[in-house]
Amino acid sequence: MSVLRRPPLSAILAIAFVVAVAAAIAWWNYSFVRVEKSVEVPRTGEARSNPLYVLKLALRLDGVNAVARPRLQRDRVSLGPRDTVLIYSDPQTLMTADVDALLAWVEQGGHLLVRTPPGGNRADHGHSSLLSRFDIVPTAPGCAGLRVRGEDPHVEFCEGSHFRLSPASPTPLLQWRDERDTLAFARLRHGRGLVDVLADFDFLENDAMKDGPHVALARQLLAPNYRAGAVHLIYDAQVPSFWWTLLTRSWMAWAPLMLALLAWLWRRSQRFGPQLPAPASERRSLMEHIVASGEHVYRYGYAHLLHQAALDAFLARLRRRDPEAAALRGEPQVALLAQRLAMPPAEIRDALSTPIARDRAAFRQRVATLVRMRNSL
Repeated sequence: MSVLRRPPLSAILAIAFVVAVAAAIAWWNYSFVRVEKSVEVPRTGEARSNPLYVLKLALRLDGVNAVARPRLQRDRVSLGPRDTVLIYSDPQTLMTADVDALLAWVEQGGHLLVRTPPGGNRADHGHSSLLSRFDIVPTAPGCAGLRVRGEDPHVEFCEGSHFRLSPASPTPLLQWRDERDTLAFARLRHGRGLVDVLADFDFLENDAMKDGPHVALARQLLAPNYRAGAVHLIYDAQVPSFWWTLLTRSWMAWAPLMLALLAWLWRRSQRFGPQLPAPASERRSLMEHIVASGEHVYRYGYAHLLHQAALDAFLARLRRRDPEAAALRGEPQVALLAQRLAMPPAEIRDALSTPIARDRAAFRQRVATLVRMRNSL
């Protein structure tokens, strides 16, 4: 007769674990689908600091000599007679010498594109507004419709300040008015060159250049000297300061260093509170207290107590050092002590007797003799 044994619990658990792992692998292989996902990485280098970087690349791909820099740099870069200069930032930040040089260059055939001041900014001392040379008066922001064949209707210049031309302004060759009859764009003749004034340049920024209407508008604005000369894109990048970048983007480095510095300072500091210790309070030494107590006792007529204390100290040591002499009394003790201490018997006899009250000399002599005798044992 055979007996069926029940499998152990550990074997059942091992089999269940293997089955669960195999089921999980089969489910993963059945449901897993590989997909591709595009993730935009943060911009670096010039693409981060230059808002006209995409426009520069597009112009270069179209055969245009396009250069971009944050400042005008008249002392380093010479402008050609058929070049184009686009000043992306507020034109009121230009110095008077820069404005004069740009207008003189435009008279020779250059093409200058500027915008109205954002937010109604005013020129600082030492700066000359380029727009005031043409009697241009900025107004409130507005929107202007833009229609491009094959594209959806657009509105532009909604954030920029529109402007008006005064009677003294040159007659515009081209103009773009909005519904309030203010100008969003005007092309003015200056000598043999052109000056384009726009309400804003936001349609030329990197993220905006992917729209077809913006590309078409940029191509029309740059048409006068297109491929005839270089295009200078002056973007005046507002680069954050080094310290702000260090504070916001490098905290992983300076935060541990700051904690280490604080820990070192805490360890080096002895205690919290004033650096100098508290001044020591007035105090007396033990000997000063003993002397003061003895003087007090002697002043009130208890000199015999002080003599008795000195005598008791002498006899206590005598019992330890010379029990034979300590056991004697009277003249035998005086004679034995005089022999052993080599002192006159009369001096020893006086020291062992109580002095007369108020006799300072006798008291001092007896106590001094007792101390000398005690030290000689």
